[in-house]
Amino acid sequence: MDTKSPYYRIYLWTVWQEHTGSPPALITWRFRLDDPRSGQQRVFADAASLLTALREIASATDDAPTQHGAEE
Repeated sequence: MDTKSPYYRIYLWTVWQEHTGSPPALITWRFRLDDPRSGQQRVFADAASLLTALREIASATDDAPTQHGAEE
């Protein structure tokens, strides 16, 4: 049985539309991840870039600390 404490991070995910071009208007979705702990913001021009970054973040947590309690 695995007794490691779960590792988690909380991010604020912002999604918005940008209207570009003349009629018919093109709609482009933009994405931003904010890490409230570090203050870092990452902006993505498309969903594929966002998903790639999320996969990298998830992969990096495999080596995350196994301490109990909040990170300091």
